[in-house]
Amino acid sequence: MSNDSVTEQLTEAGRRIEHDSFAIVDAEAGAHAYGPEQWQVVRRMIHATADFEFNGLTRFHPEAIAAGIRAIRSGAPIVADVEMICVGLSRPRLDHFGMSVHQFIADPDVIAGARAENTTRAVQAMRKARSAGLLDGGIVAIGNAPTALLEVVRTIREEGLRPALIVGMPVGFVAAAESKAETAALDSVPWIVTEGRKGGSTLVVAALHALLALAEAAS
Repeated sequence: MSNDSVTEQLTEAGRRIEHDSFAIVDAEAGAHAYGPEQWQVVRRMIHATADFEFNGLTRFHPEAIAAGIRAIRSGAPIVADVEMICVGLSRPRLDHFGMSVHQFIADPDVIAGARAENTTRAVQAMRKARSAGLLDGGIVAIGNAPTALLEVVRTIREEGLRPALIVGMPVGFVAAAESKAETAALDSVPWIVTEGRKGGSTLVVAALHALLALAEAAS
């Protein structure tokens, strides 16, 4: 990848540090069962967290990488469960592909709907995203709210929703592991998940940045 790549660090010093960090991850991780493109995603997740358990905890639908690259290169929207993901994603990298990123968790109508229906804001936010036409063909990015992921899975199964890709990595103790297991049971929609309780918005951002780099390398 050339030094003027939008998915690279902006300075030579920054690039050197990042590349050295990736080399350390490669050396310390040792053998793994991931394909080369999958490893670029996992390696960046490890780089973002210094947690080598994601070498093994990260799972991929067989079509996940290809689907993610296609979605990015077509300028698909990203729908996140929380603002942290939107803030963490690189604006120049998104702009390079004409991508937009959205989250609705704090919208007044979302809050009102959650109170009226005795559900979570995350569920209502996903419903709002679908009503806005953002989920069909879009990238779903969930790092915090298991109920958001479960709502997306429900809508896929019951209503025929077809996101381009789900990056489902909610962290936590209530329904987090279960929501990712439900996602990993899907055949009709590609996904990338982390098994168990571990996850978080930082991981989702890292995975998406890896996919953006793969998409740029493929263009």
